[in-house]
Formats: sequence, C-alpha cells, structure tokens
Amino acid sequence: MATLGATASLYSEQHRITYYECDRTGRATLTTLIDIAVLASEDQSDALGLTTDFVQGHGVGWVVTQYAMDITRMPRQDEVVTIAVRGSAYNPYFAYREFWIRDADGQQLAYITSIWVLMSQKTRRIVKILPELVAPYQSEAVKRIPRLPRPISFEKTADTITKPYHVRFFDIDPNRHVNNAHYFDWLVDTLPADFLLQHDLVHIDVRYENEVKYGQTVMAHANILSSEQADQVTTSHLIEVGDEKCCEVTIQWRTLPAPID
Repeated sequence: MATLGATASLYSEQHRITYYECDRTGRATLTTLIDIAVLASEDQSDALGLTTDFVQGHGVGWVVTQYAMDITRMPRQDEVVTIAVRGSAYNPYFAYREFWIRDADGQQLAYITSIWVLMSQKTRRIVKILPELVAPYQSEAVKRIPRLPRPISFEKTADTITKPYHVRFFDIDPNRHVNNAHYFDWLVDTLPADFLLQHDLVHIDVRYENEVKYGQTVMAHANILSSEQADQVTTSHLIEVGDEKCCEVTIQWRTLPAPID
C-alpha cells in the first residue's frame, strides 16, 4: 500500500532556538514548537504562491482543528533544528498536514500531525476546500483523512486547577482569533512550577472547538490524573469562555529522575 501523501510536496527549513523561545530549564516551550512548525508551513505556502493575502482574497482562512504530537525530546537553547512539513492529504472539508522536527544529526525530536479547515471570514463557518488553495501542495485527494486521537473529555473536580487569562490584542492573529499556539501558554502555565520542572513532554492531543476572541476572559482548567506507572503522568486540560468549550487537551508526561544531592 502506498504511503499517504508520498507524492506531496515536502518543504524544510532550519531554525535556531533562541533564549526567548525557552523556559527556565533552557528547553523550548510547547508554544515555540508549534510556532516554528506553523512558520515552516507558512513559508512553504508563500513559496508555492499561496500567501495569506492570496488565501484571504478568496474570503477564507486556514484554521487548525486538531493536533497530535509525539515528542522524543524538546529542542534546547541555541540548538539548530530542521523543520519539515507536508500537506499530505485532503478531502472536501479537511486537510491533513504533517510536521517533522529533527536535530543537527537528523534525529527526530518531534512528529506532529494536524487537521485543518477553511473558514469563511464573513460567516466564521467552515466551508468546502477550494481546489486552487490545495493544488500546489500536490496533496493526495482522499475520501477520508486519518483520524487523530480525541483528548480525554474534561471533568471538573474538587482538585481541578483553574486560572483566568484575559485575551490581549497581541494574542490575535490575521484570522482574527487567538493564535492557536497561545493556548499552550495558558494550558501549561496552569500547572504548578514544580510539576513542570520535574516532567518532560511525551505526547499531546489537542482539539479546538470554538474560537476565542479579543477582550474575552478565558478560564484554563487542569487535572493531574492518577497513574499506575511511576515514571509517567497524564494531565487533562480545558479552555473555556463562560460555558462554551473552546479547547480540550490531553498531555502525557515523563517523570524526570530525582536530582542527585
């Protein structure tokens, strides 16, 4: 059986991880990982003539609805990584895009799959994918695109951690809603600092439900779930505005060895 999207156009570029893209441990943040992946995707689109102005000239914009990320390790400060991206497949309403992030030796640091849709700028509703906006990617036309895992359905408990965040002007992207990478700042910041210092990312499942807009106050909720494995833990996350669910996320973490005194 042929590999899905094997004939699709593959684009790659390098990026040096700067100090302001890292946390206090010197590791790139999850937001940085998404930012550099999406930047490579935008650079591929520009190279193919599918600029933001060109796409918006059709009255639409690309919006991501799901991510699934496998993390081997996070890039570190001053490390030069290579990001590769491929628009692998699409059907009438959904596009499937893959990302690979590798270190200088070619070792895979992260593999990201994602689902995208076209949204009408006027109605803010999903519309059919326009052939002229996907043809240059040489994506495979399919009846069904791969399904990504759904995050755990979030349930609030007495132990749920909650923090409010006000949406700033600078959180808004050219599609006129919150840049999808900014959600990860809210999601991860909800967890205690000690937890973040003692754990590494392993896998993330993300599903966006509704837009977050300028001026709104979002509530970020997190549950640290019990685990039978001492070296692993799972967290469940929810972003909501009022009673409206905006984003659900499940993160699997690896517990770091205790430091030697």
